[in-house]
Amino acid sequence: MNDPFINILPSIDVHGFTQDEALFAVDEYINDNIKLGNEKLVIIHGIGEGVLRKAINTHFKRDKRISRIYVYGSNLGLTIIELNIQKW
Repeated sequence: MNDPFINILPSIDVHGFTQDEALFAVDEYINDNIKLGNEKLVIIHGIGEGVLRKAINTHFKRDKRISRIYVYGSNLGLTIIELNIQKW
């Protein structure tokens, strides 16, 4: 990742994880970052066939801890999660 914006955000890499492992890891990562007060997170899931990206976006899109979830720019291998810090 050469983008300085992405490099300064906390990130987790779930390459090679199964869907269940990735969802569990991201869920725990969200909890940890809420405690730390971080407002944005980077989830690195890779491009591949898009299985992890779709699973993460579908699973977390209605999560009340998250204010916004989106793919970063044209890089389909990264998802940005913006947290509702003030609610917690």
